[in-house]
Amino acid sequence: MVKSAPFDFGDWRVVVAGGSRGIGRSIALAFAQAGAAVSICARGEVALEETRQMIAGCGVAAHAQSCDLADAKAIEDYVASAASALGGIDVLVNNASGYGFGDNDEAWLADFNVDLMAAVRASRVALPHLAKSAHASILHTSSIAALRPRPGGPSYAAMKGALSHYTTSQALVLAEQRIRVNAIAPGSIEFAGGMWDRCRHEDPARYAAVLAKIPFGRYGTPEEVAHAALFLASPWAGWITGQTLVVDGGQMLHG
Repeated sequence: MVKSAPFDFGDWRVVVAGGSRGIGRSIALAFAQAGAAVSICARGEVALEETRQMIAGCGVAAHAQSCDLADAKAIEDYVASAASALGGIDVLVNNASGYGFGDNDEAWLADFNVDLMAAVRASRVALPHLAKSAHASILHTSSIAALRPRPGGPSYAAMKGALSHYTTSQALVLAEQRIRVNAIAPGSIEFAGGMWDRCRHEDPARYAAVLAKIPFGRYGTPEEVAHAALFLASPWAGWITGQTLVVDGGQMLHG
């Protein structure tokens, strides 16, 4: 992570739902390093507290709360608590995933409840706070899986596709309130303990096959997704709404 941020988010309040590891952690830290007060939630309390301390180490207000993002009441409680701790909300980042890569009902429901409905529910609860902000925006973490057919993980791809479509509809509805809504569609992102890190050790043939389809010749980093998040939330993107920004090193160019 770069130590000097290209954007100044001093006095901004950022809530990252699903912010204790990987992409979510990097987004939370990037906003904190740029001066924003940050709240994060996740289920794993150890990683949550580790990340909260890292955020606080940036010299900004840091709030964290354990939350099952498949639970509507838990989301309502968390967002309300985050808004109270930060004194409001300027940016909401919906980053969680149920990672239901199977084709059974359990996988479909996991992705429906976390990848899609958690974003819907968190947005709904955050809306009264966002409406009071002079620079409000919502960011959803989608995926390039939403943009093309895939043989594995149909539930994950379908719900990310629904999230990307929700981004456009939500942006249209909230434009009158000057609340921007955008999504980021990362390609294959590698970080310690993440899916592609495990794949590198457990299924090196698959790891190499995916790598061969990335024109930049490497997997992406969570920090690179975080940089896109900062841009989309910043005044530099003030007339961008309803868009899904692909961050994939050209991976989608191979179809």
